[in-house]
Amino acid sequence: MSLILTYSGGRRIVNIGRIAGQYVKPRSSDIEMVDGIELPSYRGDMVNSSELSPEARIPNPNRILDGYFRSAATLNLLRAFNSGGYSSMRMANIWHQDFKDIFPSNTKYDKLVEEIQKSIKFSNLNSSQVISLEENQMILYTSHEALLLGYEEVMTRIDTTTGHWYDTSAHMVWIGDRTRQIDGAHVEFLRGVGNPVGIKIGPNHNIDDIKEIVRKLNPDNHSGKIVLITRFGSKQISDYLPPLLKAFRKENLKGVWLCDPMHGNTYKNKESVKTRDFHDILEETRMFFQIHKEEKTVAGGVHLELTGDAVTECKGGYENLLDADLATNYQTTCDPRLNAPQAVEYAFKISEMLSNF
Repeated sequence: MSLILTYSGGRRIVNIGRIAGQYVKPRSSDIEMVDGIELPSYRGDMVNSSELSPEARIPNPNRILDGYFRSAATLNLLRAFNSGGYSSMRMANIWHQDFKDIFPSNTKYDKLVEEIQKSIKFSNLNSSQVISLEENQMILYTSHEALLLGYEEVMTRIDTTTGHWYDTSAHMVWIGDRTRQIDGAHVEFLRGVGNPVGIKIGPNHNIDDIKEIVRKLNPDNHSGKIVLITRFGSKQISDYLPPLLKAFRKENLKGVWLCDPMHGNTYKNKESVKTRDFHDILEETRMFFQIHKEEKTVAGGVHLELTGDAVTECKGGYENLLDADLATNYQTTCDPRLNAPQAVEYAFKISEMLSNF
């Protein structure tokens, strides 16, 4: 996806993976009904189990240790792929081949890779400085919601070179739409660390409160410290995003604006299956870029939920998935994710948007 956005969209991409630590699930209620059974809510694998029994829903602190070791294993795997050359441009064709079983040939992607490799070959033949494909490694930063404060606190360390505190569980951490209370524990914790901090903002927000939270987390108004992640939905973004942008611009509050087109477009279909429609995801993204253009502000990026697995959790897209198709391979215990074909198609669609904005 970053390859597509870089070369087709003409943008420098910063890759931040919602990965290696996203094992906790925010819940609005302590109780949930599953198949007519009332159970304590599933709060993510780092807390309890998604199994449908009261015993499985009892919080187990050993799960925190398990989550830590799985996060470490994930990062070690990513480092091995990266240092072993898998992320170099030379492997661009291989990335696609690895998904052949779930992702039929994509001619746009194949053509893009061919053009990139021709360009690099041409540059090497006509330049005194050879472009090394092996050095072209992906820099991948990690991120997750700092929801389980007990875990985040014990992962916090002092940087001995600067004397500043950092939460080492991820590069960027964020507070969710449910945990951004001005006087809440999550804001209090995050104002004490030097990490970039994300703030999720849904329709149920007060602009003055958001500004106060930003000032609390970033009192010196540093660029790059705050990432504002809006999640309004395709039908509401035009109502909520413009006033927010105007308020920040008026007071010169600095922040990087990201669009989360996933959460605001979540709904349950007639079979009570939680899903998202690819068309709605694209539309909110398009509106996000359009509104920023009109307000003369910068659209900084997107915040997605996706997987390389052949899941059938979001409708529409490359395979034109329908409600009847969702049961084919619906795997998530949290929120519906884009699968590989949908994610790659989304990247191409954003590239087209960038050429217009």
